Amino acid sequence: MNFRSERRDEVDLDITPLIDVVFLLLIFFMVSTTFEHNSEINITLPSSSKDVTEKKPNAVNIGLDAQGNIYINGEVIGNDKIETIKMALSDALVGLKEPPIIINADLNATHQSVVRIMDAASQLGLVKITFATQDIKDEKINL
Repeated sequence: MNFRSERRDEVDLDITPLIDVVFLLLIFFMVSTTFEHNSEINITLPSSSKDVTEKKPNAVNIGLDAQGNIYINGEVIGNDKIETIKMALSDALVGLKEPPIIINADLNATHQSVVRIMDAASQLGLVKITFATQDIKDEKINL
């Protein structure tokens, strides 16, 4: 009779495949993450007490800085004449069907420049025009 117990092998846990999977997940999330795209244009937006709306992916963004420079989707246009604005807007509208126009006008931009942009948009038949503002936080109103 054999009274010796069977010798059991020790259980080894190989964590190499686990590390490989973790690294693959890390690489996947790093590649698929989208980052917030901040504009390089220095614009101070006016304040509003309304809720901030979401950015729309197919919208045409028009920027107007304090010096009167006009940017359409981040690209500066040569001058502020209505015909130039219309040509740049029509180039930005290629492939888009009735997109909303978002005007990001600087707090110190002239009224005339904003009116020119709105006039050019209306001449192209664009009627969905909104203005970007920043949210008022802890601002005291003196009456």
